[in-house]
Amino acid sequence: MASIKLTVTDFLSDNTKNDQAIPFRFTRLYVTLFLILAVLLTGGQLLTQWRLSTVQDELWIIRYTALQRHQSQQIVKQALQVTDSKEGSDFNQNLAELRHVFSAFERYHLESRQGQVTDHNVLIPNSDTIQRLYTNISPEFNAIQQSIGNLIKLQRPEDVSQPVVQASLKLLLANEKPFLEEIDGIVRQHTSELRNQLIRLESIELYLYIISIAVMLGIGFLIFRPATHRLKQTIAQLIEAERQASIANKELLYVNKSLNETRQKLFEATRLQYQQEIDEQKIRTSYLMAGQEDERKRLSRELHDGLGQMLTAIKLQIEGLEAGLRRASAEPGKTDLMAHSKSITNLKKLVTQTIQETRTISNNLMPSVLSDFGIVPAIKMLAENDRSETVDVTFESNLTADDPRLDKNVEIMLYRITQEALSNAVRHAHPSHIHIELIERQNYVHLLVTDDGRGFRPVSQRSKLPSPTKNGRAPSQGLHNMEERAKLLNGRLKISSVPGKGTKVQVSIPYKLQSAHYDAN
Repeated sequence: MASIKLTVTDFLSDNTKNDQAIPFRFTRLYVTLFLILAVLLTGGQLLTQWRLSTVQDELWIIRYTALQRHQSQQIVKQALQVTDSKEGSDFNQNLAELRHVFSAFERYHLESRQGQVTDHNVLIPNSDTIQRLYTNISPEFNAIQQSIGNLIKLQRPEDVSQPVVQASLKLLLANEKPFLEEIDGIVRQHTSELRNQLIRLESIELYLYIISIAVMLGIGFLIFRPATHRLKQTIAQLIEAERQASIANKELLYVNKSLNETRQKLFEATRLQYQQEIDEQKIRTSYLMAGQEDERKRLSRELHDGLGQMLTAIKLQIEGLEAGLRRASAEPGKTDLMAHSKSITNLKKLVTQTIQETRTISNNLMPSVLSDFGIVPAIKMLAENDRSETVDVTFESNLTADDPRLDKNVEIMLYRITQEALSNAVRHAHPSHIHIELIERQNYVHLLVTDDGRGFRPVSQRSKLPSPTKNGRAPSQGLHNMEERAKLLNGRLKISSVPGKGTKVQVSIPYKLQSAHYDAN
């Protein structure tokens, strides 16, 4: 501290008339201040981070040690289910679950005994007290290990009645409670040792805080106090210069005010033009979507009323021909007619399938249930059509048949987004379950489509744009279409997905419940 005082004295001793020396001296003062504070703060931060890293590793040890209590209870539960004669139909499943839980339990116990967690690269040697507690728990662990080792060797449900199996079960139950009590003691000892380390860390932090305060007080007394005196002289000169500059500033403020008013007017005009362009774009897109929906309805009517009726007529003619051939086949010497009758039967089946496919295409283009009954039955039918042996599709809604119908555009938008989300999930995510929710809350209708598939990374997180699929359509095109449909009705679309953890599509649309007119045809 004495050397610092001499340096400050040298800083402020002479050359008070040398104006060029003032900035240099103040720079040296501030550099000295920042260097001292930086050294103290950096040292304290490094020490704190090191200790916190050690504490975090010890928390992983405590967590995995405490997890053994839950795992031991799971082991006893699975062992009872395996040896229960009433659970014979689920014997193999229960036995596989017992093997899985015991494998994890055994690994966690052996690792925590060594003070390590391989899943997080943690290795902290246990204290002598904890090591002694693990030595005391060894008989119970060995007994559990022995009894489970006998149980997982079972091959048939009938083997559970063997004396050795019953003895192993009794041995497991007898050692469960002592093991839980002793593992609780280990967790308490771990917690106590961690608490002591945190107390020491708090003491170190307190000492660093006291030292930092002392250094700052010394710096304030030895640096800022002399600097304040010098600043007073400089400030007096600055005040006079400020007075002269304020006169010029008033004139500049007037000019600046005029410029700001002009800039604000220009900004407002630009904003109005931009808003007008956005509104025009929405109108164009709305017309485009409306035309698309009308075209789908027209094509649906043509497929249903035209092609469907013609194929039905063909089917009726073939049925009549088939009946005639049957009558002819009943006459002697007409054996060739039976082969022709079989061919015609196959042709009839093919025409029937064509009719069904035509109706399916018609329904996908514009389902009549949407126009006739509303969005809830339409989505329910969509869920039932997409349900299969590999994918379970469920649907729930708080909208009832007594509620007024939603607006026509809202219902069409919700149906198309649901249709696109289901198609994407089935084709790309390969889920086992898809859940659809349609909820009305606070003048908003919320649509949620959630699956447990393999998920994906959003385009914003990818290094490059996704390549198109075989049909020429980029994977993100469907998501873009859903987003554009939601924007047309001032809605919000949010897509959340994590690779391996599924995808959630959420749409929120402001709406008013009102009767809607639909073209039933």
